[in-house]
Amino acid sequence: MTRDGNSRVVITGLGSVSALGLDTDRFWTAVKTGQSGIAPLQGFADAALKIKLGAQVKGFDAAAHFSSRDLPLLDRYSQFALMACREAIGQAGLEPAVLHDAAAVIGTGCGGKETDEITYAHLYKEQKSRAHPFTIPKGMPSAAASQVSMQLSIAGPVFTVSSACSSANHAIAQAALLIRAGVVEVAIAGGTDAPFTYGLLKAWEALRVVSTDNCRPFSADRSGLVLGEGAGMVVLESERHARRRGASILARLAGSGMTADAGHITDPSADGAARAIRAALKDAAIDAQSVEYVNAHGTGTLANDRTETEALHRVFGTHAKALMVSSTKAMHGHALGASGGLEFIATVLALREGIIPPTINFTGPGEGCDLDYVPNVARERKIRVAISNSFAFGGLNAVQVLQAI
Repeated sequence: MTRDGNSRVVITGLGSVSALGLDTDRFWTAVKTGQSGIAPLQGFADAALKIKLGAQVKGFDAAAHFSSRDLPLLDRYSQFALMACREAIGQAGLEPAVLHDAAAVIGTGCGGKETDEITYAHLYKEQKSRAHPFTIPKGMPSAAASQVSMQLSIAGPVFTVSSACSSANHAIAQAALLIRAGVVEVAIAGGTDAPFTYGLLKAWEALRVVSTDNCRPFSADRSGLVLGEGAGMVVLESERHARRRGASILARLAGSGMTADAGHITDPSADGAARAIRAALKDAAIDAQSVEYVNAHGTGTLANDRTETEALHRVFGTHAKALMVSSTKAMHGHALGASGGLEFIATVLALREGIIPPTINFTGPGEGCDLDYVPNVARERKIRVAISNSFAFGGLNAVQVLQAI
């Protein structure tokens, strides 16, 4: 498939908030040096929780980043979204007039859980008779997208995508489609989530997929995922628009693939994942043999890691053994709707800097996990083509193909 400069999509800005730091420089420094943001869970000392670990954002003071006027309307997940969007837009150097006509597509798996938790505590625990009047506008799933629109004066198409752990990749795909269709020339997209509330932690606890000791993707002794929080946002532009304004282009978003397993609500399907990867490569018009690096979904659960490895074998055949595959979730945790955004950023920077992030905590391959997972130490390697996988509960799959400029 041949695309002209209006339909080719490039990345010109990156923004992130995570357990690895409040900006992308700190995020990338931690990722490429194999530093973990996973630590003992803070803020739940008296709670009856079996979950003891989390990749929580540290050193974050909302009052230092937002006005006292705005804070009452900003759930934690909206705060993260705004901070990451500001950084991405700042790096891209977008003027207000360009932003006004841009799109914003914000993914979230949870929405405003902090607001929900506070509200339910007032009503059921403290026996209050009324909820706060801002409960709905602060906690609704589209609140982050609305806040990004209002505070950054983005007046083009603005909406929320919610597809569990694939939310950010789906949001980026939708933003790219808007650009390719000629609806907008610029879009900001990604994901945000803040899942560290007692009620949500108890719900995850009940699923029995959360590790009590650490996140070890693809390892024989892996014991589950570790939850994280934060936001990962990127600025996308048509290549013609970016070059016309002299923007620094970080990488090209060559193609996207989206499928559904149409099967089990929690048990992943290698077929569904493989079809998403094939669809992304077809959309990018890139041969599977050209892919050098895979930023894996890699949650550290028994089912996901084995199934994702099988999907890679199905798509890449004998070339699968030549792939470098890594999961950065062992560092920033599984930030749910934000994970795809953080991992997309890591993939862009791997292409740009020639450094392949490691899979830390790797102790040896698990059954069915027989690929090169870049164990424990980053690898210096100039690459041209990479993919970033997101595979969500409900069998919702989204894959991005990224290409070096």
